[in-house]
Amino acid sequence: MRKVLIIGIGAGNPDYVTVQAINALNQADVFFIPNKGLEKEDLQRLRLEICERFIKDRNYRLVDFETPERSRDSSDYKGSVQDWHSRIEGIYETLLTEEFGDGECGAFLVWGDPTLYDSTLRIIDRIQSRGGIALEYEVIPGISSIQALAARHRVALNRIGESVCLTTGRKLREGFPVNADSVVVLLDGEQSFQKIDGSDIDIYWGAYLGTEDEILVSGRLSDVANDIKAIRAQARAKNGWIMDTYLLRRDVKK
Repeated sequence: MRKVLIIGIGAGNPDYVTVQAINALNQADVFFIPNKGLEKEDLQRLRLEICERFIKDRNYRLVDFETPERSRDSSDYKGSVQDWHSRIEGIYETLLTEEFGDGECGAFLVWGDPTLYDSTLRIIDRIQSRGGIALEYEVIPGISSIQALAARHRVALNRIGESVCLTTGRKLREGFPVNADSVVVLLDGEQSFQKIDGSDIDIYWGAYLGTEDEILVSGRLSDVANDIKAIRAQARAKNGWIMDTYLLRRDVKK
């Protein structure tokens, strides 16, 4: 039986790695490290830094693998994602078959939390469900960018008695969620907050959360939207990549 650990390693700061995650790191014989090109080499470096910092008195192997790009041309978003996941699934199955054997433990290090807008868990589940590989897996939660964002802005995600909506930039472009008070937006490469009437909405925005390049901006959306757009473009040009998220909140006085 092969064992796979899907380990949430937090939102960029090695100090976000939990004790449970550290214990899991020290169980693994092999770590599968995605190679997403030069733009994401900082993320790869941080994965390696976490291994070097927290794994003690244990030999382990690192296996790099290429991650395919999702097609951006298709009008069928869900179809393109399913195709993308199928291609990743084939790569994972090869890794799990050829790169470690029965009785060994392998690990995927997932940014933030594996259960939130990440495909690793569902892909591993599909591989296990087919029964071609004798496989068991465990999920170790991590500090998500959502938690890091709220902590760095020193703001509670929810108001008393109110809910929090988690969504994506793609969904936000359809409009501010009905009956929503606080909305956390992830995966927004097009700064969809610009499509929202920001006269009665506050934004708490953060990029590279937990890293040395961290950027925070907050204020009335109508006042800071253009600033965020400019700051984001400058940071992306400088670093070659950007990971950001934000909280939108209606002004209860309105």
